[in-house]
Amino acid sequence: MVRTPAGMRRAAVAAVAALSLTGLAACSGGDSDSAVPGSGGGSGDDLAASAPVAANLPAGSTMEKIKQRGELVVGGSLDAPLLSQQNPATKKVEGLDADFGRLLAKYIIGKPNVKIVNSASETREALLSNGTVDVVFQTYSITPERAKQVAFAGPYYSSGLVIATKKDETGIKAPADLKGKTVIAGANTPAIPAIKKAAPGAKIVTFGSDPECVQALKQGRGDAYVQDEAVLLATAKQDPSIQIQGKPFTSDPYGIGLKHGDAQMKQFVNDWLKQIQQSGLWAKVWKNSIGTVVQGEAPQPPAIGSAPGSE
Repeated sequence: MVRTPAGMRRAAVAAVAALSLTGLAACSGGDSDSAVPGSGGGSGDDLAASAPVAANLPAGSTMEKIKQRGELVVGGSLDAPLLSQQNPATKKVEGLDADFGRLLAKYIIGKPNVKIVNSASETREALLSNGTVDVVFQTYSITPERAKQVAFAGPYYSSGLVIATKKDETGIKAPADLKGKTVIAGANTPAIPAIKKAAPGAKIVTFGSDPECVQALKQGRGDAYVQDEAVLLATAKQDPSIQIQGKPFTSDPYGIGLKHGDAQMKQFVNDWLKQIQQSGLWAKVWKNSIGTVVQGEAPQPPAIGSAPGSE
């Protein structure tokens, strides 16, 4: 996911807003007032009710400190349809990432108590390293470069980059067609090197958030927008003027961001992830979110530790 533009990192960290929600009921504030496709209704409560709880937490561990605090602080989004978006009617934050955050909170604390810090793609590393957040659930693509600054549990989901254009675009069907075009991408995202590799002659323009990128595309400030399929599926369904061209041309594994060097927390989160995969909860989270716009059964989860940077 993408958020704030370059050059404003420290100011964004200082200004980031924390929004609390207890269980699945309340969340204050937000930066999105749009409808929530794939909100899942009330089934998120059922997911949390059946979620596992860790039997023992090591003394002095990050997990024990989180339990003592009584809430898991998650770096996440409030404006990402299907993934983590605040429902304006219920004020709940709903979607794939939001549900996974609540399930992890339930595993640690015994209750799905989450505090969401509405973070940015270019501030996540700082938020983890300075202890502002415990984890990041925000379509956080695992890369070896990022793994030098943060630890990644997972991957917990795998997407891929796709090309979106306006509905009437006929000259862009594949990555090679981006050559010589102006292509929109989110600041500090894997889309930038992927575009450079697929279409070296493309001119890349960046914006700080997904809504900004979509708006720029609709305004004609670029010929195409390259972003994760999981993000653009909801956009294309919600906005008929946007069209996805073809299938993903990259593999984009999402990881759970953790503080660098906390091997104990990483192992703990990976153990939790294995449990919810084996129990079927992972598939239920997918069906409750992305599965509301993608036909068929839930995909096979990616193998934990399979992405370079998650080992």
